[in-house]
Amino acid sequence: MKLIPYLLLVLLTFSNIFGDSSLDNRKKVANSASEICPIKIGEKIPPISIRNLSEEEIDLNKFLSGKKTILIFYRGGWCPYCNMQLSELNSIEDELIKLGYQTVAISMDKPSKLKESISEHNLKYVLLSDSRAEASIAFGLAFKVADDYNKMLLGHNINLEEASGEKHHILPVPAVFIVSKDGTIKFEYVNPDYKVRLNSVILLKAAEQYSRSETN
Repeated sequence: MKLIPYLLLVLLTFSNIFGDSSLDNRKKVANSASEICPIKIGEKIPPISIRNLSEEEIDLNKFLSGKKTILIFYRGGWCPYCNMQLSELNSIEDELIKLGYQTVAISMDKPSKLKESISEHNLKYVLLSDSRAEASIAFGLAFKVADDYNKMLLGHNINLEEASGEKHHILPVPAVFIVSKDGTIKFEYVNPDYKVRLNSVILLKAAEQYSRSETN
């Protein structure tokens, strides 16, 4: 199967399972992961204030401006599936840099927790904190964690309030975006099943494909 049809199939499969992705619906916190309304390909990333490792407020648009970006949303350093994804990203980071990309991963973790993830996994790319859920909501990825699921996490010594420093019990649906230099979404993979992540090989191929399209 050729790359372009395969990537198109991926995009169609995971973009059509969501409901109305209008701006009004996107700004809401969904009741479940399957009810989110994510940002669409071709749209610009919304204005967002987010925190870096030093707990400084930064403008995400300005931070990404002028450079092609692999933008990742993940649940947190407490999630084993997220940690596997972060490690996979680390393995292709050098190749992404050669293609002219920066990689930025956003989670609900507070900055101190992000530092722990970087140290534990020797991550080579940027982690940013969305502990107040502003970015997840703006991208249409935010949903409210059900009480029974939160209790299950607590039973496994996973405390969302401790990880984020907030009491909102909001998580993002894991997502991968390729963002152009002017902040336009060029590729996306959003899957409400947190156990299924975009394979790093496919992500690298998509990044290569977009880089080629830029030069044509």
